[in-house]
Amino acid sequence: MAVEYLRISLTDRCNLNCIYCTPKEKRAFLKHEELLRHEEIARAAAGFVSAGVKKIRLTGGEPLVKKNIIGLVSMLRAIPGLQELTLTTNGLLLGGMAVPLRKAGLDRVNISLDTLQPANFRKITGSEGLEDVWDGLMASLKAGFSEVKLNVVIMKGINDAEVPEFARLAIDFPLTVRFIEFFPTNERSARLKDALFTTAEAKKKIEEVYGPLEQLPPGASDGPARVYKRRGGKGKIGFISGRSDYFCGACNRVRMDCTGKVYPCLFSPSTHNLRDHLRSGEDDASLAEYIKKIFLVKSNYKKDSGSAGHIEMSSLGG
Repeated sequence: MAVEYLRISLTDRCNLNCIYCTPKEKRAFLKHEELLRHEEIARAAAGFVSAGVKKIRLTGGEPLVKKNIIGLVSMLRAIPGLQELTLTTNGLLLGGMAVPLRKAGLDRVNISLDTLQPANFRKITGSEGLEDVWDGLMASLKAGFSEVKLNVVIMKGINDAEVPEFARLAIDFPLTVRFIEFFPTNERSARLKDALFTTAEAKKKIEEVYGPLEQLPPGASDGPARVYKRRGGKGKIGFISGRSDYFCGACNRVRMDCTGKVYPCLFSPSTHNLRDHLRSGEDDASLAEYIKKIFLVKSNYKKDSGSAGHIEMSSLGG
């Protein structure tokens, strides 16, 4: 499958301390000189687009803590041939940035939120910021994005009781609520034993409250999600079944972290590092040709399920 989707982690820093991420007190943050500069990120992105990428998603850490993120979005939006520019955020800083991000050229936004209850938000994130995230969600719905998605990682015994409450948001608002199966990716999340709450369980719980869901044809922005709609609802409901279903064969994405390392798969080691190429004076055509060689690694890569459990999402992004 052709690689058309690039996820760029802008920073390894985050303003939350979620229970399935590396604890803040154990993180060794990268030094400034190790990180790609805005101009380097934009040049790398342009090289990926020249090599065939059509969509770019900005992640973190938390991308909105990145200095002058609005300016970076403007730089990326100006890349010829880029069809879609999106961003995933925890939403804490989004309330005051949704409109500037949209004006800078961001097309869509995904907000990660695992609970609607203040006490549970503190338990999951170590923060009091639920109200700020809600303000960011509402601001995004008004900002004119082509789509706003809410990503919910469902964990048994932690937030599975809130599934109907989240589903209600997709009825009341023009919002796509996506339920994501919990997948342990590092030492901390591996301690959450028996946390898997499957798509089948979540869908059943929703239909018990709201009635049958109608599955929709696959859309261009759905990714691995299977998307449904409740009749009369303003939004949509999606399910991402990383544990109970296998969708790696349909993956068309690669990832670049904030230092320029490129990963053909979420579960793979990095195979290339663009930072030296970006800082060596290499011309744009040579950079694009080098990136095409990275895509060949992607096409030949086979997911090693044994590598799961050793990923630091705080620096690579989802």
